[in-house]
Amino acid sequence: MAEAVTHSQTDKPTFYITTPIYYPNDKLHIGHSYTTVAADAVARYKRLRGYDVMFLTGTDEHGQKIQLRAQEAGKPVMEFLDEIIAWIRDLWDRLDISYDDFIRTTEPRHTKVVEEIFERLIDQGDIYLGDYEGWYCTPCESFWAERELVDGKCPDCGREVKFVKEQSYFFRMSKYVDRLLEYYEQHPDFIQPESRKNEMINNFIKPGLQDLCVSRTSFDWGIHVRRDPKHVVYVWLDALTNYITAIGYGSDDPALRAKFERYWPADVHFIGKEIVRFHVIYWPIILMALGLPLPKKVYGHGFLLMKDGKMSKSKGNVIDPKLLIERYGSDAIRYFLLREIPFGQDGVFTPEALVERLNFDLANDLGNLIHRTAAMLHRFCGGEVPAPAAREAVDQALVDLALSAVPDMEAHMEELQFSLALQDIWRVIRAANKYIDDTAPWALNREGNRDRLGTVMYTLCEVIRIITILLQPFLPRATQRVFEQYNLTPEETAWETLREFGVIRPGRNVAEGEPLFPRLDVAEEIKALEALTGARAGAQTTAAEAQASAGQAKSEAAPAADSGDQVVAAAAPERANPADHGAPAPAEGAEHKPQITIDTFSQVELRVGQIREAERIPKADKLLKLQIDLGDEIRQVVSGIAQYYEPEQLIGQKVVVVTNLKPVKLRGVQSNGMILAASQDGHLRLVTVPEDMPNGAVVK
Repeated sequence: MAEAVTHSQTDKPTFYITTPIYYPNDKLHIGHSYTTVAADAVARYKRLRGYDVMFLTGTDEHGQKIQLRAQEAGKPVMEFLDEIIAWIRDLWDRLDISYDDFIRTTEPRHTKVVEEIFERLIDQGDIYLGDYEGWYCTPCESFWAERELVDGKCPDCGREVKFVKEQSYFFRMSKYVDRLLEYYEQHPDFIQPESRKNEMINNFIKPGLQDLCVSRTSFDWGIHVRRDPKHVVYVWLDALTNYITAIGYGSDDPALRAKFERYWPADVHFIGKEIVRFHVIYWPIILMALGLPLPKKVYGHGFLLMKDGKMSKSKGNVIDPKLLIERYGSDAIRYFLLREIPFGQDGVFTPEALVERLNFDLANDLGNLIHRTAAMLHRFCGGEVPAPAAREAVDQALVDLALSAVPDMEAHMEELQFSLALQDIWRVIRAANKYIDDTAPWALNREGNRDRLGTVMYTLCEVIRIITILLQPFLPRATQRVFEQYNLTPEETAWETLREFGVIRPGRNVAEGEPLFPRLDVAEEIKALEALTGARAGAQTTAAEAQASAGQAKSEAAPAADSGDQVVAAAAPERANPADHGAPAPAEGAEHKPQITIDTFSQVELRVGQIREAERIPKADKLLKLQIDLGDEIRQVVSGIAQYYEPEQLIGQKVVVVTNLKPVKLRGVQSNGMILAASQDGHLRLVTVPEDMPNGAVVK
């Protein structure tokens, strides 16, 4: 149970955010993680902005489904629940969910207050005893009118419903409908996205809002009505009140009552769109009956879908988030969920989308920027942040972009548009990588231009400081690693410092460090993900089979990783002599070669590749060893271009690769291809292609 409010907290503005409380009849899937990760990003962001945040999540532990599942498992209900709740809390720990309280509806702090609320609502005439006749969906624990069924089935889950008749207590919803519609009008942002409001009014209120059944007698696992114990308080009156019982409503403790006064009303309830009706119709009416303020906002986000539709245990297409975290890390999964899907819309999970986000955004863009900059600081500046000199136009353009990204990101976070907030940050990350190419620190170092080199490297360090602060709500582990690697102090990483450029004090040491995110082998990862998710058509993979198959795929991918596949940095190839597998040697004045037929030319396989790593080969002044991304594989090429390019200069460049040359060894290093280049008057330049051309595309 959360502590009472401390004195230091009372000086801050409050922000109260909740997830739905999850139904623990089974383990959760990645769709549940989506809601919770989104809420956590908001909570972390608000704390960084100086708010006293209350972030609540928990479990809804009563009802017929729970009782039946425990019976099927042959366990007492609480034993069954405790095991699943332990699994859920472990999941939230692995995802770095920073909740302030975890409410279980079987706790006395909740059950006692629900009993009292029910009695009060009976006494004031809002709840009455009657007989229920109608259609009931057991999986959804929802009652439906005949007109609400779709093809005779539950409109939410599409399963069969059954006709039930039993004595029940009912809540007089109709008594409060006019007040509810008035509230909608006066608070246009209450239901988000706005399309959800139109759906509620047109589908549920205008046809005539029926009184809500709030008790059951067909099972006994739940909170019993005090005056009539054969009745169990029905799920929605029980579950929805968690939002107020968790923060002290109805408590006998004055400190907890003060906590309720401080945090209520909630600033936002995050929920899946399938339970919007309960949160924007039934919950507000219950609060009106209790004389309590309504939450400021209810946000019903979309579904995370598989290719064959909504995740469902019956389809066998649910994804165990723990398996994904074990393979890719929590930051990678958090980033994918928040970047891939515009919040409020449905999104589709595919193995290809996950691997592309991790490779391109995290490894190539972010990881590359952090790693390249640290490596150049060690190579050119003794591992220290240098003092800057005067800025030039190219420096100021990056500074302006970084500073302008701050209010843009803040505005999108206030609108709960996580994908757009991340786009704001990534514009700066990509611009910083381009800035490295444009300013060429390696050339400045070679020329001995120390003042200019100092300005460029300092500018990069400051940009990294800004983007790392902005990324904290999304990537809590990676950002902490960057703060430690760049030796940044809490004073330098406070949100308030984002309005100024030039906060880092020159002279501090920066660790060279390892890349934040490993580069993934696309083919092997898709194979592993198909095993983890059952993504192949008709797959019914058990968790054990998935882990075994994923482990095999990871093992098979290991040799590529050992060869340097994990470092996102590279250079390009050229021939040092006729035996080299690089670009052709400069050939000024060479005679034209004999004509060939199209059939001869077609035997040469040319593909677009992107240089991921580049390093010098010891005791070989002309050679660079490159790792080149060809879309479906990483190819190692040795190239004789070290006299024309610094390794750092080549990272990220898109080049044309001859991919069907026979492998050779140069200075003992295997080379599996050649990169095209053009030469003239002693100068050599790689043949490049537009940035939007996909890796692996065939060049004709």
